Order: sequence, then C-alpha cells, then structure tokens
Amino acid sequence: MYIKNPMQIENKSMDIIDEVMGDVSFSPEETIVVKRMIHTTGDFEYRKIIDFKENFMEEALKTIKSGATIYTDTRMAYMGINKPALEKANCQLKCFIDDERVFKLSKELQTTRSSCAVDLAVEEGADIFVIGNAPTALFRLLELVDMGKVNPKLIIGVPVGFVGASESKEALRDYKIPQISTIGNKGGSNVAASIVNALLYMVVGR
Repeated sequence: MYIKNPMQIENKSMDIIDEVMGDVSFSPEETIVVKRMIHTTGDFEYRKIIDFKENFMEEALKTIKSGATIYTDTRMAYMGINKPALEKANCQLKCFIDDERVFKLSKELQTTRSSCAVDLAVEEGADIFVIGNAPTALFRLLELVDMGKVNPKLIIGVPVGFVGASESKEALRDYKIPQISTIGNKGGSNVAASIVNALLYMVVGR
C-alpha cells in the first residue's frame, strides 16, 4: 500500500532526510531550508555543500516579513515559487528573462539575456536576487554591486553547470551580503525556488 496523501508523503520524506542530518551542524532555521533543498533534489549531498553567510536567515526572514520585491533569473524558478505564500507575505515576484528590453540589450551587448535581465531588475528596485541558472547573471549582479548601483538585501546564489557556476558562487562568498550558495557545480532553478519557498513557509505557513 503506497502513501497517497501529499502532506503525508512530504512528512515521510522529511523524516527520511532527518536520518542523514546528524553529521552536519546548522541552526534550526537553516536546517529547514537545507531539508527543503534536499527534498526538492532527492540529493543528500546538498547538506554538505550549502553555505550560509552574513546572517542570512535572520535577514531573509526580516526582509520577507517587510514585503520584498524578489527577482529570479528563470521562468522555471518563477513558476516553482509558491504564489499563495507570496501573496500572504505581501511580496512581489519579478522575472525579466523574456522581456523585450532584455532581448534588445542582449543583442546590442552580445551577452546573455540572463545578465541583461539583472540590470533591469536593479532598475526595477529588486530587494532579493534569486539566481538559480546562469552564472553570468550572478557575475553581473556582483559587478553592479562593485559599481555601487545596487545593494541587495539578500542573494540566493545557486547557479548550476560546468562553466562559471562554481566560480560565480566562489566570487559571491567574498561579499559581505546576506547570502546562501552551493559549493561546486550543483544548483538550479528548482533549488532556488525551494529556498524561497522554505523562507516563505517559515514566515506565513503553508
């Protein structure tokens, strides 16, 4: 007999994840985020590659409670973030990857749309930057920080891949900005969405 109830399935999954958490040390709040990331990926290794810096959890919950504008780099992450929870938290979610202005700027500058979309997000006043796919987006965000054009309240930096992903996250960890990142090549839009959802659920419930 298999489990059919969605919440029973999730609760059972979380119990299984709990069994492997004994060899890592996270705060109770951090553990909630880590378990959500593992649950999303089915990959226990995540518990060993997640890095929280600059008081991320306290700043993240405070920022979401204040009603933040959240920018994400892909439609996949956008679709994966829980909309009822966003509404309860009075947060706005933005994604500009398919914006006509981004297409135009990308062609002019001969760079990725993901990078150009970050410029637009900065112009639109994003508070939280959620990068789950393109290293170029994270590199560009850090360039804009260096230029004094933006001071993100939070960065969720989990781009995935073999070209620039690890390096972009290494660069992020040098900044004194509240952040969460993954060490190495792993990450992705689903991981980015899971982090945001974990934070939202901690603020507004399910």
